[in-house]
Amino acid sequence: MRCIVQRVTEAQVIVDQQVVGSIDKGYLIYVGIHQNDDEKTVLKMANKVISLRIFEDENEKMNLNLEQAKGQILSISQFTLYGDTKGNNRPSFIEAAKPDHAMKLYDLFNDYLRDSCHVEKGMFGAHMKIESINDGPVTIIIEI
Repeated sequence: MRCIVQRVTEAQVIVDQQVVGSIDKGYLIYVGIHQNDDEKTVLKMANKVISLRIFEDENEKMNLNLEQAKGQILSISQFTLYGDTKGNNRPSFIEAAKPDHAMKLYDLFNDYLRDSCHVEKGMFGAHMKIESINDGPVTIIIEI
C-alpha cells in the first residue's frame, strides 16, 4: 500500500462538475492499493497516517498529529501510484490491485480513518478533478 499525504489548508474533489468531497485544514491523501495488500496492511497504514506528526506546534516544529491539529482528511483512490515505468515510457499498472479488491480495501481504509477524524473521499473509479492548497509545502510518501 502506498499513500501520498499532503498537508493542506483546504482541498476538494470534483466529479462531473459537482463537489463530492471537501475539507479545510488537514490531509489530502492519494491512496494506492497493491495487489497483495490485505486488511492488516490497511490497518497499519491507517494507524501510520493518523499518528503522523506533520503539523506545527507553538514552537513551529512538526510535532502535532491530525487529531491534535483538529484536521480532516480528503481521501482519493489512485491506482496510478503503482505505475511502473522501468524500461518504458508508458506505465504498466499490473501491480495495482484489481478494482473489486481495491475498492473493498479503500473503503476499509477510510472506515479506519473515520474512527479518529472526519473523512471525505473521492468517487472510486471516476474521473476526478482535485483542487488543493498545499501547506508548507509538506508532502510525505508512506509505503507499507
